[in-house]
Amino acid sequence: MLGVSPMECRKDKNLARCTCTYEPCEKKGLCCECVVYHRSRGELPGCFFPPEAERTYDRSVGAFIRACQKR
Repeated sequence: MLGVSPMECRKDKNLARCTCTYEPCEKKGLCCECVVYHRSRGELPGCFFPPEAERTYDRSVGAFIRACQKR
């Protein structure tokens, strides 16, 4: 593959699709870092949540399950 290796971050493209509303986040658009950070805390990234649940900033697995059950 020419240009970008499969593991190279595409921050500009990621930012265009990022649904996280936590503004001081330094991992925004750096999906690999975001996933590693949240998993190390037993959480899920904000982009996994529906918008109304994401805005609570509760990234716990329990919050994710509750949000999915409401759908």
